[in-house]
Amino acid sequence: MPGQEMALQNSTSKVKRFVREVRAEMKKVSWPTRQELLAYTAVVFVSVVLVSALIWVIDGGLSILLRSFIH
Repeated sequence: MPGQEMALQNSTSKVKRFVREVRAEMKKVSWPTRQELLAYTAVVFVSVVLVSALIWVIDGGLSILLRSFIH
């Protein structure tokens, strides 16, 4: 079945080309330093904690407000 073999070779060459192109693009990426990565991680962590606390406070406030209307 020559058609299937040709299709398989075509698929294999496309995958190899894709991987080569991805590797070439990844070399162009400006990766953060360890220090930058730690700083960015800290910013994200603190932001998540603050937004979570804000949502918790708003949720608690609305719960109290709604309970006072119901009773």
